Amino acid sequence: MSPTPTILEPIGRCRVMGVVNVTPDSFSDGGRWVDPGTAVEHGLGLVEAGADLVDVGGESTRPGAQRIDADEELARVLPVVRGLAGQGVAVSVDTMRSRVAAAAVEAGAVLVNDVSGGRADPDMVPLVAREELPVVLMHWRGHAERMQDLTHYADVAGDVVRELGASVRDAVEAGVAPERIVVDPGLGFSKTGDQNWSVLARLEAFAAMGHPLLVAASRKRFLGQLLADESGHRPVDDREDATAAVSTLAAAAGAWAVRVHDPRPSADAVRVVARLHQEHAGGRR
Repeated sequence: MSPTPTILEPIGRCRVMGVVNVTPDSFSDGGRWVDPGTAVEHGLGLVEAGADLVDVGGESTRPGAQRIDADEELARVLPVVRGLAGQGVAVSVDTMRSRVAAAAVEAGAVLVNDVSGGRADPDMVPLVAREELPVVLMHWRGHAERMQDLTHYADVAGDVVRELGASVRDAVEAGVAPERIVVDPGLGFSKTGDQNWSVLARLEAFAAMGHPLLVAASRKRFLGQLLADESGHRPVDDREDATAAVSTLAAAAGAWAVRVHDPRPSADAVRVVARLHQEHAGGRR
């Protein structure tokens, strides 16, 4: 058995993963951080605000987004990964391409976050196996332009656990060490708003898969739908309180990390949960 990567080792609480989208079209912050210097500065600000690691992505995966080519993704991602890693930041790379993952790891990334669960690029799983990289495998049924047509489930939480488990088994059979795999139920990916809530209600089932669990609900549409008023859905930037509430639930369910755009509220939330867990375990009185 290979040693557990440092970024996956327990630290007594749920970690907080900050988000830097180096894209013009991401649903929350598209266009804000396309300049590499600005993106690095933003990533450093996320760490100062409580992020334990920073997830850098160069391709939008919002519903309906069109794919970009690998060269464009590399041009967006690599300067930011290199700049943040050079400042001592733990960086993950959000990509479905093995070529981008390999280059980002060479530039200093310590984790590959593949929203396709290793299924979009047949070379991704062999890469992470060969290089002994920690990897996030997310539940995935198809690319962004068609994923919301793929929302039929008999039992959404049970089906997602089963399908995600198949991705994990395929990765292990291909040589990826089980202790290097993180699972992500893929909130918002091939799921309706109601289905996202069904998944969140069963987070313990995902934690019980035996791998670190990543929960990524930050600012997503289903939160805006929940908080809608007569003027429409709650605007993206006004969903932080709801995001922190989900971070609290995720930490209580045993998540390894929550992926968020604004780390400070979630960093506070996961510490509150950790202190309560300590009390339940017989800590200080």
